[in-house]
Amino acid sequence: MEPKIIKGGKFSDHRGSISYVNDFSFIGVERFYIISNSKENPVRAWQGHKLDTKNFYCLSGSFNIHFIKIDNWENPSKDLIIETVFVSESESKIVHIPAGYANAIESLEENSKLISFSTLPLANVSDDDIRYPLDYWLFK
Repeated sequence: MEPKIIKGGKFSDHRGSISYVNDFSFIGVERFYIISNSKENPVRAWQGHKLDTKNFYCLSGSFNIHFIKIDNWENPSKDLIIETVFVSESESKIVHIPAGYANAIESLEENSKLISFSTLPLANVSDDDIRYPLDYWLFK
């Protein structure tokens, strides 16, 4: 499976607005997190998942979601291609990153918030969470 963007939309009228991603299915989602990176450390990187699928939605501000397909979990190539998707509160979309990838979350504005929906039960996370140094892969 490949990463993909699940597009949504927004509706506004005199009562306010509604953001939605109707094509996103919560089947398999076990838990969620809200991520707010600090001003001093605007990048949370690199976290790989052999089994867990991640789905990211921007609640406020903006982020770059960087991700790479891991070729070797013990010693991944430093030449892997980094893909990046920009997300912001002004657009309604989910970035779906399947198992087999590592990701980095970069805040682009202070007080940005991102929600992450995960598919792996919490009891299995310690067997799946693989971290690499922030500078293992460099993005621009």
